[in-house]
Amino acid sequence: MSGGWNTIESDAGVFTYLLDNLGVKDVQFEELLSLDPDALAQLHPVYGVIFLFKYPTDTPYRATGDKPLDGTFDYDASENIFFAAQTIQNACGTQALLSVLLNKTDDAAPTSDTRIDVGPDLASFREFTMVLPPEFRGEALSNSELIRDVHNSFAKSSPFVDETQRQSGESEDAFHFIAYTPINGTLYELDGLQPAPISHGACSQDDFPQKVMDVLQRRVARYDATEIRFNLLAMVRDLRIRAREIGDTELLAREERKRNDWRFENALRRHNFVGFAGEVAKGVVAAKLKEGGPAYDKWIDQAKEKMKKRIEERSSKGAASGGGGDDVEMEG
Repeated sequence: MSGGWNTIESDAGVFTYLLDNLGVKDVQFEELLSLDPDALAQLHPVYGVIFLFKYPTDTPYRATGDKPLDGTFDYDASENIFFAAQTIQNACGTQALLSVLLNKTDDAAPTSDTRIDVGPDLASFREFTMVLPPEFRGEALSNSELIRDVHNSFAKSSPFVDETQRQSGESEDAFHFIAYTPINGTLYELDGLQPAPISHGACSQDDFPQKVMDVLQRRVARYDATEIRFNLLAMVRDLRIRAREIGDTELLAREERKRNDWRFENALRRHNFVGFAGEVAKGVVAAKLKEGGPAYDKWIDQAKEKMKKRIEERSSKGAASGGGGDDVEMEG
């Protein structure tokens, strides 16, 4: 997919192996199912979190003045921390994880438990872009063939187009990724759609779980109570390292199984199964033709009967709702 950036899923396995393929060492993502600070603290050391939320269209999101909806803009911070403006669509997930990652390199993180070996390629990218203003960092990211190719390798294969989306006349909900991470004693919100990093006050590494959850609670509270489409991923040290350090064989086995599952799921994402399904259908038809006679005629009659029932069911649903066709539920 030369030139473009494809949409990828907010998934711990996708983000873990995306970083792995970029050359990052000993880092993984864990999905958090609640905004409980203790759940995040148990994953120590935590480098940062990636938050996915519905991009609001009915209320202001970008600040119109000098103050964001929460926290304060820190325009000077961009000179010392990695912050890039978002210049392209579909890359905000990768940009959010890089916003955490590239602020934890050897020359950026103060202590060994907050440093990440990002590998030579990303280290070179950071060194090159840190002398640029945020808008040019975003352009450099969008033009990085390495990062784009790795990002696109985790896009879900989609051989079919849902024509009902075009007919509905309703726009699909937009979602956005942002990053939160403690840097030099300050909790920063790094969002490429904002004009600068957003400071949420003093924050040590130990304070991070409580303080970031407080910020996220306030953000979620701005939505209607029926909105539940949020996703929170924590960037942490590879949990297998801890398991080996403390001799926890059960944890190690569980984490190895998780990695195997992630590898399998990521492999499935790269393939569509249209060809496979076609070959299966050919095999079934060939078997039925080989049987021939009454068995073949019975199979055809059964297929006709099922199709007739489906048509009748659709007709009855259309009559009950006062219109034709099926409703399509959009998932964000």
